[in-house]
Amino acid sequence: MRISDDRYRRERQRMELALRFLRHEARTQTIRTWTGLSDDRIRKLYRSYLSQVRRQLPRHRGKSPHQVAYFTRSQQLQLESAALASMLSLLGVIPPPAPGAAAAAAPGLARGAQLCAAFEAYCAFVPAAQISFEHAVFLVSALTRGDLLRLGGCVGCGCLIVSERFPAREQRCHLCASGARH
Repeated sequence: MRISDDRYRRERQRMELALRFLRHEARTQTIRTWTGLSDDRIRKLYRSYLSQVRRQLPRHRGKSPHQVAYFTRSQQLQLESAALASMLSLLGVIPPPAPGAAAAAAPGLARGAQLCAAFEAYCAFVPAAQISFEHAVFLVSALTRGDLLRLGGCVGCGCLIVSERFPAREQRCHLCASGARH
């Protein structure tokens, strides 16, 4: 039996994605949803491979983030949300609106790897990033469903912004809102 055999490839991909999620400090529930691994298997994976770096990689407990107001709380978070959403869209984590796109938007190994790549690109682009990996996962689900958040364009300049589904006023980027762009 060789670990490289095709029949073991999917299991190895699950483990590699779970390790990647663990390095991004994802909760067990999030890892289970995206990889299909059991809670016990995820904990054993953490103990086996990441316990030496426990001080640098804390294990978060409790519920995952679930408030959409987080992404519009400040101008900095609005900018970061737009940057992250752009990365997520470019790498295909957030599918374009189309009939039947919900099936392609289900958590899975390929989409999980794309999510990690988008989050890593976002972290490289925004060095002091405030949005955690768990918030990124929530942003993906909220934008994919489209019931709470949506991608839109600034009415002033057309740049990408993340906004509530039914905003109370016209959506403007922080530069247009402050009058910096004319």
